[in-house]
Amino acid sequence: MAQAILSNAEGLSVNAAQLRGDLAIRRTGRTIRWITPFVCYGFLWLPILILIVFSFNSSRTNAVWQGFTLDWYRSLFGLGIDSVNGVRTEARFSTRGLLDAVNASITVAIAATIIATFLGTCIAIGLERYRFRGRRLIDLIVYLPVVIPEITMGLSLQLFFSATFRTASSASGGAINPTFGLLTVIIGHVVFCLPFVSITVRARLAGMSKSIEEAAHDLGANEWQVMRRVTLPLIAPGIVAGALLAMTLSLDDYVVTFFVNGTGGTTLPIYVFSLIKFAVNPSINALSTIIVIVSMSLVLLSLILQRSRAD
Repeated sequence: MAQAILSNAEGLSVNAAQLRGDLAIRRTGRTIRWITPFVCYGFLWLPILILIVFSFNSSRTNAVWQGFTLDWYRSLFGLGIDSVNGVRTEARFSTRGLLDAVNASITVAIAATIIATFLGTCIAIGLERYRFRGRRLIDLIVYLPVVIPEITMGLSLQLFFSATFRTASSASGGAINPTFGLLTVIIGHVVFCLPFVSITVRARLAGMSKSIEEAAHDLGANEWQVMRRVTLPLIAPGIVAGALLAMTLSLDDYVVTFFVNGTGGTTLPIYVFSLIKFAVNPSINALSTIIVIVSMSLVLLSLILQRSRAD
């Protein structure tokens, strides 16, 4: 079959069928490239959006929309709503239990964030600015909690605490009898939050020229003055971003907390999961919506600070 050939003024020939095919492939590629982000974001965020929408549903059945209401948020905070459409809510939610869980989550998040931020910043500066024997090994150990499964980390921490507690009890003849609680949860959160702080601060340090610190040394500043007046102010956005990221991870964590919690260590994710085991109702949707909004706010603020540049 003779193929359609186009000729231009300079005598060059173009296969019309092949040209149309190439243009069709290009148009298809542009269309796929335009649609793909919406499909991916929809896959990630549509379930969360549905959860938020149904937290305002007046029906106790999550699958059926019957109207808009704020009653589930009122019952969540114990604002005098004893029933929603004739269904009593106090049997499903304990305001005191919720407040205790929130208090435990905030306490753990603040303590773990402060400790992880301090240690992570020190480790980042040491690994990025200095060369010493064993540096690669320490670098590997710091990154290890990021790549291993959370359930493995939680189980290893539980075994570590159990062995430590037995040893302490045996060595003291029973005088010291430590148990799982809020302190073990804080230590567990520090372990998995510290690498994220270190990674964030190191990224900031990698983008900062060493010549600034060298110039400060040339002007007579000692190591502490350079650190306090030059290095720390320049990497402050990275430190704050790492701290916010650590706080977000701490507030959201369930797996590690499940293995190391004890009396007084029931955080909000543990409390929510204990409610889901009995029934899923819009009160849980309302609580989950608040958690999502707080977590997203912290993550967005962390990203903004990561992209900022010191003057």
